[in-house]
Amino acid sequence: MRILITGYKGQLGSTLMQALQHYTLEGIDLPETDIAKLEVVEAITNLRPNLVIHAAAITDVDGCAQDPEAAYLTNALGTRNVALGCLRAGAEMLYISTNEVFDGTKEEPYLEFDEPNPINAYGRSKLAGERLAQGLLHRLYIVRTAWLYGRGQRHFVERVLQLAQERSELRFVTDEVGSPTYVVDLAQAIAQLIETHAYGIYHFTNAGCCSRYDFAAKVLTLAGRDDVTLLPITSQDYVRASQPPARTCVGNLCGRALGITLRPWEEALSAYFAQRAREPR
Repeated sequence: MRILITGYKGQLGSTLMQALQHYTLEGIDLPETDIAKLEVVEAITNLRPNLVIHAAAITDVDGCAQDPEAAYLTNALGTRNVALGCLRAGAEMLYISTNEVFDGTKEEPYLEFDEPNPINAYGRSKLAGERLAQGLLHRLYIVRTAWLYGRGQRHFVERVLQLAQERSELRFVTDEVGSPTYVVDLAQAIAQLIETHAYGIYHFTNAGCCSRYDFAAKVLTLAGRDDVTLLPITSQDYVRASQPPARTCVGNLCGRALGITLRPWEEALSAYFAQRAREPR
């Protein structure tokens, strides 16, 4: 199978390039290829993939709030362009979406069948991408994930560690709750899913959920940074451009029905630290 990965230089894309190396792989990314431009349709058509994993996106949530038009151009129209390329190439598509398509008002985990209702520009642009792809393709997987961390430095875990180097006291919110996801585990789940050809919507995050405060506390513990004081605050104390949904734990019902499960988030975070310790920094 020939697989094309959009955003192959990014956190998830680069991990997928490793996890799927037993396939024939191609990748497109900025600056050479911009999915927001219609030319990407021809680029995909010419590569003739059997499957396109669409990981390219603007994931800066606050940036999307500040420039919603840019968010829609890439996350919505860019996804349409990729779907058009799949349509012309006769390819399957797997679209990476987000927990932020939900409004965060549900106490129980969101299932794949719950109705989306995004409350910020990022979530709205990603949901628009889902619906545009669904309108064009039948052979489509939508994989929603959340709080992704792994390769690179631009994610919550490394941000906590960086702040711990700079400050003796950190503050994180207790009223934003979600499901942390180790990118290696997500890539492995995707590798299993694409073998099934069972198209549909899937929620792939590490099992369980926690607040940002709890997540930061676990990071500091695993890093041996008991010298750093961690204080709980609420979202009202932390002003930002975008309003995140308050509670977006997600349930992996559809993946579990296929035998695809992800380990608890605490175990995954420990595995990340073990891998991190083996890598030169």
